[in-house]
Amino acid sequence: MNATVSSSTPPATTAADAVFMDRALELAARGVALASPNPMVGAVLVREGKIIGEGFHAYEGILHAEIVALESAGGTARGATLYINLEPCCHTGRTGPCTKGLIAAGVARVVAAMADPNPVVAGRGFQELREAGIEVAAGLREAEARRLNEAFAWWIVSKKPLVTLKSALTLDGQLALPVPPGRARPKLKDRWISSEESRAEVQIMRHASDALLTGIDTVLADDPLLNDRTGLPRRRNLLRVVMDSRLRLPPRSKLVRSADGDVLVFTRAKEDSPKAKALRRAGVEVVRLGGGRGARPDLCPAIEELGRRGVLSVLLEAGATLNSAALSAGIVDKMRVFFAPKIAGFSVPAFAGKKSGAARASNAFRAAQDLRNVTMAQFGADFAVEGYLRDVYRTR
Repeated sequence: MNATVSSSTPPATTAADAVFMDRALELAARGVALASPNPMVGAVLVREGKIIGEGFHAYEGILHAEIVALESAGGTARGATLYINLEPCCHTGRTGPCTKGLIAAGVARVVAAMADPNPVVAGRGFQELREAGIEVAAGLREAEARRLNEAFAWWIVSKKPLVTLKSALTLDGQLALPVPPGRARPKLKDRWISSEESRAEVQIMRHASDALLTGIDTVLADDPLLNDRTGLPRRRNLLRVVMDSRLRLPPRSKLVRSADGDVLVFTRAKEDSPKAKALRRAGVEVVRLGGGRGARPDLCPAIEELGRRGVLSVLLEAGATLNSAALSAGIVDKMRVFFAPKIAGFSVPAFAGKKSGAARASNAFRAAQDLRNVTMAQFGADFAVEGYLRDVYRTR
């Protein structure tokens, strides 16, 4: 069954249904950085207008949200309505089918926001519930539910993570500010383009991602940590990934010194070189990739490897060269660009790499790339533009 299957026309829902669904979505969002590689799911059981049980899914907790809610409600679940942001599963994985649990508990009605994009489920859960005499209404708050689990949806059908390119630009399209006079190497705060509010939002984006991808040029220029500084709980550390064709990552860099099984380097250099061995001793994983142009590792195999590792979402924070390569390779699914009300006063294309003239033209896009479903938001003095390069729910 196609993952984009839509449910049959649902029974009417009410304003009260919307309130309880909003609560289910709120609970589901508690699974950010805790549920991956599973979807984020929240469930609310309601009887006679009152919540009698609720729960959300965290991977380490194993139990799915609807089972947590059922256990919370106990025997009062009979005749109740379940509100859930994702279709209940009907297959056996780490747990048994949630549909069986709902049927056994005597739940009378299920209101779900969206069908499960997993082809193993994709409408079959709804069908099983209906065949058991349970009323099913699907589609309430579907847009919100789809956005919440867009990374899972893309990964479950493509086996590749959803890649979001994040960048901060001046109004004249620059990735950097001029160096203040008399300073060979300006302080970090003097190089910040975006506002404090934008930088806080980027930390939230990092927290919601499984991995952060950058290039060696960014590491050499800024010596960043590239970590999640929100202080919020997460099941596994943010995986910090560096594209480093010649294995130039300095052993004394902040990335290497802070490595705790959460730094991965993709390279074309020999994996048994003294430099590779030294990085491994420091806790850095080094993986050799072939392909690509010249000495540059191919981004497509890198993204596929991350998908094989159960990485659902990647935040790309890089410079012009890697941004351009990622867009040209077609690995970017989503973009979020923060614009600051500043003028840099020089011209270096943000998404076109360092080369110019014929060399740049040979690396140009085959056609203009249009963003879909574009939205805007303000963060302090900055504004962010977000849009999608593909519909992750439309796989055929």
